[in-house]
Amino acid sequence: MLPHPVFPMVIQRHLRPVLFFSAVLATSGALLADVVPAVLFTDHAVLQRGKPVPVWGRADAGEKVSVTFAGQSVETVADASGKWSVQLSPLAARSEGSELVIQGKNKITLSNVVVGEVWLASGQSNMEYRVKEVHDAVLEIPASASNPLVRHIKVNRVVGDAAAAVSSATWRPAGPDATGEFSAVGYYFALDVHRTLNVPVGIIGSNWGGTPVESWMSPAAFATVPDIAALVEARWATALANYPAAQKKYDASLVKWQAEQAAAKAAKKSFTKRKPRPPAGPGHPNTPSGLYQGMIAPLVPYALRGTIWYQGEANASRASEYQSLFSALIQGWRADFAQGDFPFYWVQLANYQLTDVNNWAFLREAQTKTLALPATGQAVVIDLGDANDIHPRNKRDVGRRLARLALARDYNIAMIDSGPVFAGAERTENGFRIRFTRAEGGLFSPKNELTGFEVAGADKIFKHARATIEDGTVLVTSAEVAEPVAVRYAWQSSPEASVFNREGLPAGPFRTDTW
Repeated sequence: MLPHPVFPMVIQRHLRPVLFFSAVLATSGALLADVVPAVLFTDHAVLQRGKPVPVWGRADAGEKVSVTFAGQSVETVADASGKWSVQLSPLAARSEGSELVIQGKNKITLSNVVVGEVWLASGQSNMEYRVKEVHDAVLEIPASASNPLVRHIKVNRVVGDAAAAVSSATWRPAGPDATGEFSAVGYYFALDVHRTLNVPVGIIGSNWGGTPVESWMSPAAFATVPDIAALVEARWATALANYPAAQKKYDASLVKWQAEQAAAKAAKKSFTKRKPRPPAGPGHPNTPSGLYQGMIAPLVPYALRGTIWYQGEANASRASEYQSLFSALIQGWRADFAQGDFPFYWVQLANYQLTDVNNWAFLREAQTKTLALPATGQAVVIDLGDANDIHPRNKRDVGRRLARLALARDYNIAMIDSGPVFAGAERTENGFRIRFTRAEGGLFSPKNELTGFEVAGADKIFKHARATIEDGTVLVTSAEVAEPVAVRYAWQSSPEASVFNREGLPAGPFRTDTW
């Protein structure tokens, strides 16, 4: 067990913390002679309404700095290290773009700044997936010209143990020249919130494909789960130890792949062999806490309403760890931003992979268990995935299901925000009667027969079960299991959803056993 609250020593040795402002600042004295705001303060920025708004950056030690916006003007003096920070009083929603002026020895004027709702959109590739890659992008992108109050800023990829580099990002209003690069889930979420509330909505896109949850956790968050942190430490230590040999093997594989690609091109033949992936090692995005240090810490303490999250695929083979790690991440981010238990909504993993290995089912269960934390919610999407593609292209409905959660729970808009939720199973003469909550309007199935149900006897071997909707419940039986003791629904990596409510929202997977 690791000594609490010390962060794993192997991780500390290989993680050079990124300075608080390293995502936006260079290190030359010439640059520090001028006042410089943090990375999220650019033209077209969206500020959070109804909360105090921190504005911060760097300047010369002792330099006087003022910030002026919407009739407010506040002053401070940069500390001995050159950091400065002020706080604007809570602002009302403001759709008309205004100037935000930061004055030090130099003057910075940010144009077209609005006030509305700000959400952080983080995770791995399904959150990073861009609008230009979704279904109907050819229609969606031109239509976005009518939505300039939906805005997005893409945080550049920075790993905390990589050499610090100047990094910049810019808020961009939706429009034909910009929307294609937005996070698709983030954009569709923001679009529904904007259209419903009629206020500006900003999405901070901080995401990186293929990355595990531990990359996004702070060292302090790891300290709250020392047993699992020890496992993470051991895996990373092994990866670092194996890196030199793995890199040599990768280099040889890459040379061979490039030669095969060139030969195919010369022969005018198609070439579909996948490019080798570099091994994990120093500077890799899988570095524990690496992405927190490089891509989350520089955003703190920007005022925001909450977070939307789509991640878990990279942790599916270690589902037993996920609830603890994910819960620690949520609590850690909330502590760092110091804005209370802000809403944290995530996408449960979609259906993927036709396989007998049910890793994804157990990862979904870990996500569901994380709902024990306050102000959390889960968008179930086991009907929206693609069994053959880990990146399903329907992101519109994913964003909309997240938006339902926010609109109902944070903005008091009357709507159903969830599909049926498993509430219990009662043993019947030869099966189970399943009860649900959140089944407003009754249970519904688009299929002639409900699918995805299995029962098992004491031998723990699950068999297909017949299921029917009866009096607002689901009755489950199987001719193959005379004395069933457990029932499961949608307990596969790529389940077939069949139970919905009348809003078309699916029930999530569940099981009554703990096997």
